[in-house]
Amino acid sequence: MIPATVEEVAEALTARRYVTDRSLAVSIHLALQLGRPLFLEGEAGVGKTEVAKVLSAMLDQPLIRLQCYEGLDAGHSLYEWDYARQMLAIRLIEARGEGEGSTISDIMSRDFLIARPLLQAVEMASDGARPVLLIDELDRADEEFEAYLLELLSDFQVTIPEVGTVQAQNPPVVVVTSNRTREIHDALKRRCLYHWIDYPDFEREVEIITLKVPGIDQALAADLARAMERLRDLDLFKPPGVAETLDWAAALNVLGVEMLSPETAEDTLGVILKYEEDIERVRTSGVAGLLSNR
Repeated sequence: MIPATVEEVAEALTARRYVTDRSLAVSIHLALQLGRPLFLEGEAGVGKTEVAKVLSAMLDQPLIRLQCYEGLDAGHSLYEWDYARQMLAIRLIEARGEGEGSTISDIMSRDFLIARPLLQAVEMASDGARPVLLIDELDRADEEFEAYLLELLSDFQVTIPEVGTVQAQNPPVVVVTSNRTREIHDALKRRCLYHWIDYPDFEREVEIITLKVPGIDQALAADLARAMERLRDLDLFKPPGVAETLDWAAALNVLGVEMLSPETAEDTLGVILKYEEDIERVRTSGVAGLLSNR
């Protein structure tokens, strides 16, 4: 069931342990009510992909995920032919003879297609469901791939030359994410509702940590949030996101740490920083500075 108000959307997100602000709740509400795709942009690790997962749980609908990468094309995202079945069918036709039923043209039908995420979402929506289609990290795909998405995002339909057009009865819930490693074309953005997800402020990050890591000491959660806030102010090649914050909290739980000390922070920098240059920059600037004014 789709929440009827912005407040209900916010409550449903919180009930599924996703901490957000009102602006994101408004964007999600409008996307659901208007049947428009939701384009989420922001740094890696701020919770864009998690929005689609939470929506799937909130709406009790399946999540269909298309992970984008360089070289992605229609064959991997829309459909491909089941060549093994086609070859078997051809041999059966040849064995029976053309005049005894099926013809060679019959193997170019829907029965011999393997549906990939885009076609799966449209066909499922054609059967009355409203699945959540996650097109994740679109900026990793080539620009040419965006053209494949325009028909889907405009009319929620896909065209297969040999079969015809397949259109969704109800628009699926579409979430497109981008880490902004390159700009996405305006033609695609115009078809979506846009929302930028930023790093959380100190209070919200403390709330996220305490919600996602049950039993964590409030003082330790505050130490982690404060340290992350200061790390993101440094000139790092890859600033850590919320996902790294939660990884850090989980690692400290494993180590039995109840208060974050400079020594423990330095020992565990590899949990949150993934480049040697960033680790050295933090060590040079002084790990203790991350925890000052505790």
